[in-house]
Amino acid sequence: MRFLLLLLIILSLPVLAQESIVFGVHSKTAPLEWRKNGVDQGFNVELMNRIGQLTNKRIIVRRKSFQQLVKDVHNPNSDIDVIAVVSPVNLDRKLSQSDPIYATHARAYTLQGKALINNWADLVGKRVAIKMGAFVDVYLSGYPQNFERVDVDLYETGFQQLISNQVDVVIAESFVARRLLPLYPSVRSSSDALIYGDFNFVGNVKKTLLMYKINEALRQLKLSGEYDKLVNKWFGIGREKVDLTSNEQRMLSVAMLVALVCAVGMVYTGFISASLRRHTKALDAELIQRRRIEAEIFELSKQFQSVLDGIPNGVTIVNQDLQHLWSNDNNIHLLDSDEFYYVDNDVFKLKGAVLDVLSTQKSFTADMRYQQQCWQLQIHPIAADQVVILLEESTEQHHLRQANEEASRLASLGELSAGIAHEINNPTGLIVHAVALFTSAMKDLTPAARHYQKQNPFWLIAGLNPDIAIEELQYSCGSIEEGAKRISRIVNDLKRYAMPHIANEYTQVCLNDVVQVALRLTASQTKFHQITPTLCEPSPKIEGDAQQLHQVLINLIQNACHACSEQSGSIVIETHVEGDKAILSITDNGCGMDSATLTRITEPFFTTRRNEGGSGLGLSVCSKIIKEHQGEMQMLSSVGKGTRIRLTFALESQD
Repeated sequence: MRFLLLLLIILSLPVLAQESIVFGVHSKTAPLEWRKNGVDQGFNVELMNRIGQLTNKRIIVRRKSFQQLVKDVHNPNSDIDVIAVVSPVNLDRKLSQSDPIYATHARAYTLQGKALINNWADLVGKRVAIKMGAFVDVYLSGYPQNFERVDVDLYETGFQQLISNQVDVVIAESFVARRLLPLYPSVRSSSDALIYGDFNFVGNVKKTLLMYKINEALRQLKLSGEYDKLVNKWFGIGREKVDLTSNEQRMLSVAMLVALVCAVGMVYTGFISASLRRHTKALDAELIQRRRIEAEIFELSKQFQSVLDGIPNGVTIVNQDLQHLWSNDNNIHLLDSDEFYYVDNDVFKLKGAVLDVLSTQKSFTADMRYQQQCWQLQIHPIAADQVVILLEESTEQHHLRQANEEASRLASLGELSAGIAHEINNPTGLIVHAVALFTSAMKDLTPAARHYQKQNPFWLIAGLNPDIAIEELQYSCGSIEEGAKRISRIVNDLKRYAMPHIANEYTQVCLNDVVQVALRLTASQTKFHQITPTLCEPSPKIEGDAQQLHQVLINLIQNACHACSEQSGSIVIETHVEGDKAILSITDNGCGMDSATLTRITEPFFTTRRNEGGSGLGLSVCSKIIKEHQGEMQMLSSVGKGTRIRLTFALESQD
């Protein structure tokens, strides 16, 4: 796939090398600027494409927000050359501006039932929503405002504020308002046209020569009648209409001037028509061939642009001076971000990497980080001074690798635990045996000590009276014996927990015993919480593997401890019987889980404690074990109220 992408980019280099005009658009609906099936179209786009053909320039359509386009067109170093905006008919913008493209107007909109707006005086004291940078904003910049102005980013934002009573009136362009009114039935037009305007192509002051060429092409399209065909196509029957009354007199003067020029041209044409007839057939054939080739190139360019725009990965072509020759604008901001660095935290410098690739003419691949995301960066040379940069997000793959490594470490730790448990058993046995000897010896030595005390009344044992010392020694022997036996029980439980499972060798298991073993193995964690075991008698019995059931309950107890705060945490473990079912439940008053977490909690490698060492395997393994035991696991949880997990198994008949 990557080699195919490189081939497409190489094939497109002749097209990219053609001089271009970057046309910035922001609208998303017909008839002005919109996209259908990934292809940019509309009146302004099609008109600019024809102008590009007449000026022998490739048109690049780039979509941004309206406010960003207004900023870009005022910035001499912007990547945007031309935008289409509305200007009031009596006020020219300071930027380089084309002839009028199409007429429009703006009027006032209010909620139904409100008074009509007959003129500007009716707006005094009202809250009026004005779209920043729009032609209404430009018009008002030269006139005093006797109303409270509320700036909005979009006309739709103004309609929403009108409905929520944040503004009283919205002054909006008729084209946009007609598309919004079906979505806001409580809004209506409440005035005649307040401002008349014309669509114009606008460019930076440095684009004066470019705007001159655009005007020449625009006038040629109007003279040839092709402009009228585009108007009829996009604004004719079945599409939105624009009131042209305000421009009739102006257009009449222009039409008379055009007629006069045409008359002079016809006279001049009469003198040269004889010589032109000899070349007409050859020119017609050449023109047909040229148009066919232009149409094929234009269609290929649109298809190629659609393919690259649809690729989720970032694709950018730059030269050795880091000038962006082309980009699909996906994630391109990462290349200039200070937070984009190598996985080993080394600083990333794009210019150095590009120069290294160009000097060696070898591809470069690296794993990168941006905030909490992982990315793969590829830089491939495609010419002596040009490279293509590919960006692909690899966060999920990186997390899966980490989870796999964590699972391997946990498996190794289980094997190590079994070996350690075996090694602990030996010295524990020696302690139990020695304590038994000490206990027997103390019974035999007690009479001798009392006899010696009678002969030496001041005799002390370890600084204590002999009777008290012997009593303390007997108590200590009992405590050591009890502790050693407790160590032995924990070690035996740990050995059974780490023992590999043998499938289909289930035996009868007491759920109460499972709870007791799990509590002993988690004693170091549960000592900070209030544990309340509520076990029914006789103990419910099920058919299963005790070792695996220990593993399930241990995991649930540990999760409950993590969810609860120390001292105030409360965990209730309960066993009971319902009909022919044995029930084991664990309830805590911890932080709880939201619905999104509850949905994914048993997915492998999903964890909310990744930064604290969680592997995301615990509940996934528990769910698998319960299914192997033909059981069910139900989870009820609310954020801030705690969690209850209920395990249901088939009840074995009582002996």
